[in-house]
Amino acid sequence: MKKLIVLYAVFGVFFAFSFQLNAQQKPRTIVTSDGEVDDMDSFIRFLLYTNNLDVEGLVYSSSQWHYKGDGKGTTFVSEMEMTKRIYGERTELRWPGTTWMQELTDKYAKVYPNLIQHDPNYPTPEYLKSIIRVGNIDFEGEMEKVTEGSEFIKNILLDDIDTPVYVQIWGGTNTLARALKSIEEEYKGKSNWEDIYKKVSEKTVIYAVLDQDATYKKYVEPNWPEVRVIYNSAQFWSFAYMWPRVVPESLKPFMEGEWYSENIKFNHGPLLENYYLWGDGQQITGDPDHTHGSMEEVKKNGRKQYDFISEGDSPSYLFLLSFGLENYNDPTFGGLGGRFKQSESNPYRWEDGDDVTDFNPETGKQESAYPQLRWLKVIQNDFAARADWCVNGYEDANHAPIVEVEINADLANAGDVVTLSGVATDPDNDNINCKWWNYAEAGTYPNVVKVKSSSKKQIRFRIPDDAKAGQTIHLILEVSDDGNPSLTRFQRVVIQIN
Repeated sequence: MKKLIVLYAVFGVFFAFSFQLNAQQKPRTIVTSDGEVDDMDSFIRFLLYTNNLDVEGLVYSSSQWHYKGDGKGTTFVSEMEMTKRIYGERTELRWPGTTWMQELTDKYAKVYPNLIQHDPNYPTPEYLKSIIRVGNIDFEGEMEKVTEGSEFIKNILLDDIDTPVYVQIWGGTNTLARALKSIEEEYKGKSNWEDIYKKVSEKTVIYAVLDQDATYKKYVEPNWPEVRVIYNSAQFWSFAYMWPRVVPESLKPFMEGEWYSENIKFNHGPLLENYYLWGDGQQITGDPDHTHGSMEEVKKNGRKQYDFISEGDSPSYLFLLSFGLENYNDPTFGGLGGRFKQSESNPYRWEDGDDVTDFNPETGKQESAYPQLRWLKVIQNDFAARADWCVNGYEDANHAPIVEVEINADLANAGDVVTLSGVATDPDNDNINCKWWNYAEAGTYPNVVKVKSSSKKQIRFRIPDDAKAGQTIHLILEVSDDGNPSLTRFQRVVIQIN
C-alpha cells in the first residue's frame, strides 16, 4: 500500500510569474555548446533529464575557449582579456569537433530501452540526433555567417508556439546572435517588423554562464534589449572547476571520487562510462588542455582519482527542472539552477552576484554560491537515481515522491494565523518525510518566519505583525523518501501580504 500524507489546503496563495508556463507544459529549450570537458559532462547529465524538457535543438557553437578556425590559416586574437593573455594569436583553439553530441547520443541509445521503463517520456535517440546542428564555430564571436545552426534557432524563435524558448548558452552567444541578426535582416523595415520583434523578444529567454564572447554585449543587448536574460556569474562555481573552494565540507562527499565511482561512473551503462572525472585516463581529441585524466595531474592539483571535474553549464537546465519549486517561472524564486534578482539597469535581465546570497548554516554566513549549493544533495541524489535507471528495471530503482499543495488566490493580513497542508505519495511505497521551511531570501518580507512543527502533516504559523502590504513569504514543503538514493520533491507556497 502506498504511503500517503493527507493535507487539506485551508489557505490560499498568490503567484506573480514573470515567465508564464502552465503545469502541463515542459519548458522548451535549445542547448548551444562549445564542447569543453565540462560541457560534455553537462550533456551526459542533461540526456538523463530530457524526459522533463521539450528539447528543440542541440547546436554546436564556439567561445573564447574553443573555436575551429576557418581552415585557411587565418589568425585570430581573442576579444576577451583573459584568453587574449593566455592564448595570444591563434588559427584555432582546443577544438573538440562536431561529432561528440552524436556519439554521446549513440551511448544514450544503448540505455534508452531501460530509461523508458522509468518514464516513457524520454525522447528517442533518433529524435535527439535529428535536432543536432552545427552553428557558428570558426572563431570566438564569429556571427557574420548564416549557418545551419543559426537558421535552426531562427526558425524555432519564429514558430507559432507562444511559450518561452529557453536558450542555454554553454559557450558564446554568437550562434544565437546570428539567428537574431538574420531575423532582423529579414524583417526590419517591413510592415510586420514590430510584431516579429515583439514576438521574438517575448519568446526568447537566455540562460548564460558568464560572457564567453562579446556578442551579447555588442549585438544582442543593443539590438534586442527586451530579450530576457538570466546571467549566472557566481553561483555556477558550485558545479564548476573551482568547486573544492566553494562547496562546504558536509557536501564535498557528493563531489568526490568515492561517490562518483560508486554512483555514476562504473556499472551504470555505456553512457555514464564516458563521464569525465579526474584520473580516469580519458583524453578529449583536439583539446590539449584537457589533462584531467592523468594521475600526475590529479596529484599536482590535489585531487583524488575520480573526483568531479566540472559541469559549469548544468545550472542552465537545472533551472528548468522545477521539482515543484516553479522557479523557471520567476528567477527570483530560487531553485536548482540558482536564485537571481532583477537588474536595476535592465528590467529584462536577472543576475546573481555578491548581493544575491543565501544563509549557509554550515559557515553561519550569507554566501553568493549558496543559492545553488543549498540544493546540491538533492541534485546529486537525483542524478544517482537516474544513473540507476540506465541499468535497472523499475522495481529495482528509486523514483521521486509526488507532492501537491492545493492553491487559491487569497491574500493574508499581518497577524493572521495560517494553516498549510499538502499531499504526498511515493511510487515505490517508500516511507516519506515532510519538512516545511521558510525560504526567507526568496521572499520580500525581510525576516525569517519561524515554522513550528515543521515535520508535521499540517503546519500553522502567524503572519508577523510587522509584515507590510505587498511583501511575500515563501514556504517550501520538502518531501523526501527513504529509498536508495533518497529522492526529494517540493511544493512552494507564496503568501502575499494584503
